[in-house]
Amino acid sequence: MTRPKVSKDLLIGIAICAVYIVAAKLSLRLASVHPSATPVWPPTGIAIATLLVLGTRFWPAILIGAFVVNATTAGSPLTSLGIATGNTLEAVLAAYLVNRFANGRHAFEKTWDILRFGLYAGILSTAVAATFGVTSLSLGGFADWNQYWLIWRTWWLGDGAGALVFTPLLLLWIANPRPKWTERQWLEAAVLLGMLLLTAGIVYGPVFHTQMRNDPWTFLCTPFFVWAAFRFGQRESSAVIFIFCVIASIGTKLGYGPFARSSPNDSLLLLQCFLGVKVVMTLVFAAEVSERRRQEEHTKLLSVTDPLTGLPNYRLLLERMDAEIKRYGRTGRPFSILLLDLDGLKRINDAFGHIAGSRALCRVAEVLRLHCREVDTPARYGGDEFALILPETPFEQACQVAERISERLANDPEAPRISASVGVAEYPNDGHTVEHILCAADEALYSQKHKRQPSSALR
Repeated sequence: MTRPKVSKDLLIGIAICAVYIVAAKLSLRLASVHPSATPVWPPTGIAIATLLVLGTRFWPAILIGAFVVNATTAGSPLTSLGIATGNTLEAVLAAYLVNRFANGRHAFEKTWDILRFGLYAGILSTAVAATFGVTSLSLGGFADWNQYWLIWRTWWLGDGAGALVFTPLLLLWIANPRPKWTERQWLEAAVLLGMLLLTAGIVYGPVFHTQMRNDPWTFLCTPFFVWAAFRFGQRESSAVIFIFCVIASIGTKLGYGPFARSSPNDSLLLLQCFLGVKVVMTLVFAAEVSERRRQEEHTKLLSVTDPLTGLPNYRLLLERMDAEIKRYGRTGRPFSILLLDLDGLKRINDAFGHIAGSRALCRVAEVLRLHCREVDTPARYGGDEFALILPETPFEQACQVAERISERLANDPEAPRISASVGVAEYPNDGHTVEHILCAADEALYSQKHKRQPSSALR
């Protein structure tokens, strides 16, 4: 490993360690049953996300951070080392299991991977940290054995909620940190955020505390999770849950909201259980919605794409021509269409086989893409015929494009040699409807074929 690589990893490790310590110290302010056991523990999510994104080689940063936190909280250096070991093993085990069985850092793209992540990272691995931590404190005399299961439950649920809430947030936003939203989506996101803040503030705030205490008003926030999952996706859903978690945790700690009990620890544990269920359900719903949208987009793409060449098919060709006619009505600028016919496709099939014939069609498609602007539309018209729509292009310029395409096909060194006849038509001089323009281009195409001049485009 080179020196610059070592230096970079060292700086990253120091940053991770610092973030871990800060998050841990803030979380321990919510501890009540024991100074080292808190029902809210984001460092678990930070540690798991770190190892999933950067690799398990950064485990020393987690170990050092956890040791510093516990050494400055309660216990001896030996108990702090035991707790730090448990926290590190928790993150390493979670990263291994998620990488092995739940698609790693892409665990939130599919439903079963999300459920596996919840099992491995939120339930199984967190039990390791809780066991190491409480056992170390009890053996060192810093925790009462009679309170072992109370502290263990708090530790386990706190780490589990940290994994379920913070790991998805970090992984999803690191993978795609810049939202590519339209202005309408930005407005919708602002409305969603504002309404969530208002509702969460009411449910977990002091204003209506008397009316909402011990009633299931917390479900008023559920529609916002559904909204984010349905309209945006997993990334935005994780952010909505995180914002809700912060507001709800602070409010519950202060004794407000439906989860407020006589014991602050019990109150926060109830909240963490609620959040754990909600985050899994919301991410699963968001994943299902995203998958359905991908399938719909793929189906739509297949319906307008030629499977052999990958070009738009006849259906999309007609739609684009209709759009160009409407554009002409607004701008008054003509457009042209080229029809191309691959010469001698049957002869190629007979002499070289149908695979070579299919390859010849693909070669024509590649040449069309090569000579296209972004605004142009190349398409497979059908069989051995292709089309090319040239927006805001008069007839003379379209003929030049046809010449370049014919020359490129003639100079293609790949065997067998291919050529194409080309016909050009211009809207509106050659017709005022899609059918008329296509007929005009088709007539020009076959006129050229009859004259056996494949290198020129006739009107």
